[in-house]
Amino acid sequence: MPRKTNLDDQLLDAPPVAGNGLLDRRALLKLAAMGSVTGLAAGRARLAFADPVAAGQPEWLLAPGLPAEAYGRPSRFELERVKRYVWPLEANRGQTIPWLSFTPHDLLHGVHTPSGLHFEISHHGIPDIDPERHELLIHGMVERPLKFNLERLDRYPTVTHDYFVECAGNSGRLWNEEPVAETLALTHGFLSGSEWTGVPLAVLLDEAGIQPGAKWVIAEGADSGSLSRSVPMGKALDDSMIALYQNGERVRPGQGYPMRLLNPGFEGNTNVKWVRSLRVTDRPAMTRFETSRYTDLMPDGKALQFTLEMEVKSVITRPTNSMKLKEPGYYEIAGLAWTGAGRIRRVEVSADAGRTWGDALLQEPVSPKMTTRFRMPWRWDGGPATLQSRATDESGRVQPTRQALIAARGRPPGPGTYHFNGIHSWGVLPSGEIRHVYA
Repeated sequence: MPRKTNLDDQLLDAPPVAGNGLLDRRALLKLAAMGSVTGLAAGRARLAFADPVAAGQPEWLLAPGLPAEAYGRPSRFELERVKRYVWPLEANRGQTIPWLSFTPHDLLHGVHTPSGLHFEISHHGIPDIDPERHELLIHGMVERPLKFNLERLDRYPTVTHDYFVECAGNSGRLWNEEPVAETLALTHGFLSGSEWTGVPLAVLLDEAGIQPGAKWVIAEGADSGSLSRSVPMGKALDDSMIALYQNGERVRPGQGYPMRLLNPGFEGNTNVKWVRSLRVTDRPAMTRFETSRYTDLMPDGKALQFTLEMEVKSVITRPTNSMKLKEPGYYEIAGLAWTGAGRIRRVEVSADAGRTWGDALLQEPVSPKMTTRFRMPWRWDGGPATLQSRATDESGRVQPTRQALIAARGRPPGPGTYHFNGIHSWGVLPSGEIRHVYA
């Protein structure tokens, strides 16, 4: 038998691991191993996704280009790759102010969200804070109340970690009785992953001196509504930080400039932006964002409160309903998985609505409380398919089906609005069109 050298043969002849065309993830590892000049060049020559070489010189080869910029911007051909704003807040004089924006995961690759595409939720708008006049006060049940401005915090040793931030309301539309005809951004766009740098909160609390009996920290922001959330002391002393930098630059205004509280793995609303006060107490504050909102109403009429840690979850980000499969053949299924309980241990992918599953390749590094990229080779035969992903974290928690989640939690308008982490489904039609489906 002749040796197969091109990528098309290498991928499409990989053994199946589940129904409806899912291939062994080791095909992707073999593809990476083919990265030598001879192997990869030979493969590209016959992959049939590219056009043959044509004659002619493009205009950008004929004259010098633009000068360097003081702050770089995307290519003018990429300006449509932006966040989409919805749910405007009516302001005075009939004006509308966009106060929510969603990360367009179907347009991104990797695990780090560009700072300009990080989702934003501002319940009272984005304050224009002068860092010279902003201070963080630590007070309450402490031996020494302390104030910190940006200059003082910059003198403390910092830590840098990759963490995701997810709103508890992310994917809330999937509680709906019928599938929504909306983009991935509007169903899963309240999630972003970044590199965060800041001062460990434990260092500042230790300097202030925590009094016996202190069990909570009440964080308050410097926005006009003074958004406040209660954080358990155990979390504050574990991995919480006062974040000063995001992806290597100062935290942006929409992310809490000049400083924000970051509680890795906790629901996004606890990561109080523009933080100005940390009051140490022996009990939670029972603010409106932890009583009337950000609680989980159950079928029996009772509510779960302080369900702070985000659950294990995943979603396929490619292919999605923002694209159309043009012809049968090889495609790569890719997506993100995350959990507030630590690292993602496993992601499985199904192309037949969950009847059979195959293990996806996890892209390194797999960091705790950070989005993890997964990949899976797929041979589409041109027939109908239902694509799903199912994540398992290192604590052993497995992402539930939508039916199992609703059976346990109920469904709006009564029970349940927050913390939807059920398995998501993309339906692929023979035409190549893709849509949200329930399976």
